[in-house]
Amino acid sequence: MQIVAISDTHGKHRDLNIPDGDILIHAGDVTRGGTKEQVVDFLKWFAEQKHTHKIFIAGNHDFFFEESESKKISRIIPKNIIYLNDSGVEINDLKFWGSPITPWFNNWAFNRNRGSEIKKHWDLIPNDTDVLITHGPPFGILDETVYGKRTGCEELLLRVYQVKPQYHIFGHIHEDYGNFTKGETIFINASVLDDWYEMKNKPVILDL
Repeated sequence: MQIVAISDTHGKHRDLNIPDGDILIHAGDVTRGGTKEQVVDFLKWFAEQKHTHKIFIAGNHDFFFEESESKKISRIIPKNIIYLNDSGVEINDLKFWGSPITPWFNNWAFNRNRGSEIKKHWDLIPNDTDVLITHGPPFGILDETVYGKRTGCEELLLRVYQVKPQYHIFGHIHEDYGNFTKGETIFINASVLDDWYEMKNKPVILDL
């Protein structure tokens, strides 16, 4: 089974050349401004992709998903798309879990304070998760800004070490695109835009 992973398209999804695969995953920030119109445009494009399964989470720019009621959100999501929000799905015996939560910064969408507040979300991650999808990175792993600051979440890192998923896919920090293996987990920052919001990086292909 082949996974194609992308993140942080910020409305530039139509500029992407998406490779073939079985599962397409978007790790959040599907929009730049978080409006319903931008969300609908993304969903139309995402639904047109030929992958058998399409999974996405929201990111800190995607205000529509935090501010709208769940019924309003479910009405606009096409049936062939899976939206995860502190929730999971099982596909071909593989268990996926997705969360949009990131540590608090300038009052963006899905921000939570570090410590016990954000830990409540990571405690929801099942112990048998195979593929973890979060918008933000764990602390110290592909989370470094152009200013040299580590911005990942310490509590998320601890939970990942407990769960030991095969893959942890995220984005958020555009400038630290890439992959890193530690222990039993392969970490992937799948941001396709650079820190100037220019299309720079290719989708990541993973084999399960």
